[in-house]
Amino acid sequence: MAAAVTGAAGGLAPAQLGLFERAIDALRPDGIAPLFYIWVPGRIEFLGKHTDYAGGRSLICAVDRGIALAAAPRADRRLVMRDASRGERVEALLEPAAAPAPPGDWVVYPATVARRVARNFPGAAGADVAFASSLPSAAGLSSSSVLVTASFLALSAVNDLPSRHEYAAAIASPEDLAGYLGTVENGADFPGLPGDRGVGTFGGSEDHAALLCGRPGALVQYAYAPVRFEGAVPLPPGHLLAVASSGVAAEKAGAARDRYNALSRRAAALLDLWRATTGRADATLAAAMTSSPHAPGVLRDAIAVLAGSAAAAGFVTGGASGGGGVGGGGGGESAAALSARLEQFLLESEELVPAAGAALLRGDLPALGAVVRRSQTAAERLLGNQVPETSWLAREAVDGGARAASAFGAGFGGSVWALVPSAGATPFLDAWRGRYLAAFPRRAALADFFLTRAAGPAWTAATLPGV
Repeated sequence: MAAAVTGAAGGLAPAQLGLFERAIDALRPDGIAPLFYIWVPGRIEFLGKHTDYAGGRSLICAVDRGIALAAAPRADRRLVMRDASRGERVEALLEPAAAPAPPGDWVVYPATVARRVARNFPGAAGADVAFASSLPSAAGLSSSSVLVTASFLALSAVNDLPSRHEYAAAIASPEDLAGYLGTVENGADFPGLPGDRGVGTFGGSEDHAALLCGRPGALVQYAYAPVRFEGAVPLPPGHLLAVASSGVAAEKAGAARDRYNALSRRAAALLDLWRATTGRADATLAAAMTSSPHAPGVLRDAIAVLAGSAAAAGFVTGGASGGGGVGGGGGGESAAALSARLEQFLLESEELVPAAGAALLRGDLPALGAVVRRSQTAAERLLGNQVPETSWLAREAVDGGARAASAFGAGFGGSVWALVPSAGATPFLDAWRGRYLAAFPRRAALADFFLTRAAGPAWTAATLPGV
């Protein structure tokens, strides 16, 4: 049975073609001729910092850079991945009980996918895959979710998963697939497709929605848990996105994981506190806070009560992240930390994301800049997920002429986007880079600066488009 294929519009850009050629070359020594070609772009979170796993909303887009894969089916149940850039080869077994991959190693992503596919689609065969990437690693452009998505799309193509009843019953749209891949990463169940260990992070589906649902030239607004499309807004004519990867690694499966997960646990603890206070069973923090106009005040009052009690010294976070709930002992969060997390979530999801979209629709770039500044400030003061490099980059981009600029992604390193006029984009980028490397010379080896449009989504094809 032929695999379901979605094609890319038009031909390949030269940079994309070069990546595919490197991937194909990596298969040749083993005598493998690819049958499928897959492109998965990186993404920018324009706004929506740490909102998705709590059911909130974000403005996102795909970018020109990404990962190119060449894939062929195998007769056994092994997923063999070749990194054409680094000359590395790893293997993962399509077996529900397969041992977990070593933490902090990139093999954890395809291994997690292989294990989950085996659990959800019994009997699925393996694949030979080679890939080449133009994305900086651990830089906030979602290289980890790109690799998860690309690994799944390769196994999906060689097994024609969309033709299987398990897939058809659970996944009817790109949004559904984004939601499912979010659970592949975080280990949660998806309706009809049971969960697994995941990669060790308590994230959501924002990255996957951007990769699978991006629109050329536009930002898309989504809400999550489940993934729901809320609208699209074109980026201003005559503007590009400049991206600065700070060179400070923000690897969600590495050193930054615990700090990332702490923010997710605080959102889960807020939901637990809400449930304990109200007796309601809202599925997400967003659902709880929009259940009535008074809901945020009720939760603020509950945090204030907590602050005045002995429990404020520490309690277990849990709920959506799989813990024991408010009121237990040890390993806890302070009432002040929960208050800051709540205020950042409400500000970002309920106020700033809609306000940014409205400003873009009006063509009011000064208003957009003011909205984005508030988001960056909240990340610094309330989330606490910024490092000196990303704060500097956001501030200096605006001082250098950007219409707006913000850090994005998990934080604790990563990247900053800046909205700049196309006509002066290259001089802006060169000056931004030069000032940054002068201020942070130790980051020179890993920092990366580039320009991008809002790009289209991932695709799978049986032949290379336009070649």
